[in-house]
Amino acid sequence: MTDQPQRAGFVALIGEPNAGKSTLTNQMVGAKVSIVTHKVQTTRARIRGVAIEGNAQIVFVDTPGLFQPRRRLDRAMVAAAWGGAADADITVLLVEAHRGVTEGVKRILEGLDEIGKGRTVALAINKIDRVKAETLLGLAKDLNDRFDFAETFMISAEKGHGVQALREWLADQLPEGPWLYPEDQIADLPMRMIAAEMTREKLTLRLHQELPYQLTVETENWEERKDGSARVDQVIYVARDGHKGIILGKKGETIKAVSQSARAELEEFMGRKIHLFLQVKVRPNWLDEKERYSEMGLNFKDGNA
Repeated sequence: MTDQPQRAGFVALIGEPNAGKSTLTNQMVGAKVSIVTHKVQTTRARIRGVAIEGNAQIVFVDTPGLFQPRRRLDRAMVAAAWGGAADADITVLLVEAHRGVTEGVKRILEGLDEIGKGRTVALAINKIDRVKAETLLGLAKDLNDRFDFAETFMISAEKGHGVQALREWLADQLPEGPWLYPEDQIADLPMRMIAAEMTREKLTLRLHQELPYQLTVETENWEERKDGSARVDQVIYVARDGHKGIILGKKGETIKAVSQSARAELEEFMGRKIHLFLQVKVRPNWLDEKERYSEMGLNFKDGNA
């Protein structure tokens, strides 16, 4: 620590689905706290990662991607995203360099006009390695003409380019005040939810197009054992009987592979032995059950049309 005053605050990362918000959160924090897959709309709850930069503690709110909601779950996710932006000290809009100003980005800019008055909003153009320099400069000018951003950053969240400059700027912008979390804490989600997210990520990666968003994972039981290990029981909820067979796979091969992969990552994350047990349950209406939303950290009422 230096003689500089402590700073602490919340930074909301917003953008279209797959813009790189989860990847940037993990890059900033230096650990995997947010689900990262090739599929869009995978982040459901407002996952917070905690990063230390000098005398500042930056709490990242990794929001669901902003898109046109159609189902109850979609509407709840979008409400959570805007809620995260409205509650944060600083908002960072991520835009994919190669996609430019899409209709989705235009809608987000309109939303920022509504909540962004008097707020600090930065622009981060991500995946800069996919386009030429002149394209980047043109995109930056176009976006800054549409909204009064406090600062613009050119980054590659995946490769880490420009991330440190963004983190240092965020640290300087946060309000003075004591840190919000213990120094060694990197996320404010309970381990039960982090573990469920890890399993859901493995399912998403394994199943690809077969079962996009018709499943959720909940940690039903967490039992600490005397030898320092933990038994973790999780339930995978699906909407139809046919989905259960897909997750189980031939002779149970799929669920076995998912379990092994999730367990290995959980053990690495926690630094100890984990005994992970998965079961699949069919709940046709889980997308309309209040309890499922609470487990995901979403507000059930926000899903009302």
